[in-house]
Amino acid sequence: MTFRRSGGNAVLQQAQIDKMNAGVKEGELNTNASSRLGWRAGYLLASFGIYMVDQSSKAWAVRALRFGDDRTIIRGFLDFVYTENRGIAFGQLQETGSFGRWFFVVLAIAAALAVLYYFFRSTRNDDRVLGACALLLAGIAGNLTDRVRLGYVIDFIVLHAGSWHWPTFNVADASISVGALLLAFDLVFEGKRNKAVVSSSSQLS
Repeated sequence: MTFRRSGGNAVLQQAQIDKMNAGVKEGELNTNASSRLGWRAGYLLASFGIYMVDQSSKAWAVRALRFGDDRTIIRGFLDFVYTENRGIAFGQLQETGSFGRWFFVVLAIAAALAVLYYFFRSTRNDDRVLGACALLLAGIAGNLTDRVRLGYVIDFIVLHAGSWHWPTFNVADASISVGALLLAFDLVFEGKRNKAVVSSSSQLS
């Protein structure tokens, strides 16, 4: 009888321990989920801030530069010149007409949805990936707003050195470019790190 009672107590204690461990794991999962949502909310807020800077700068360009009032900010390097871009980034594919306008709108919406999906589904919380997604979202949304509202994108930033001129761009273009570079760097960096881990594991085995 004593043996049975001890065995029953052991089973009961083990069940209690398992229940406590399950509760701890559930709490950790809830904490991680809250942390992930919190980080992402912060990056979305930053993305919205960049979007507002882009839209505000374009509104200023319309008021201050539209009628030929070009401005030299750094002589021989940086000018503000108002242009209307009906093509893609940096003034490419200009002669696309109405079809091109709505094609680029659909393309931008698809790109934004893809970035959002990756942004929320990715298990990573590091600044490089989330920051890149936030920059891409801000830039895509900024140019998409122009294209839907006006039928073209407002560009006004001109970089040049001597006879060399970079295509006219805006804050949204810069945001997209930096975001894309961060993602490209991450792909290369993560690829090298994964190869190093595999190589180390092979040597140990």
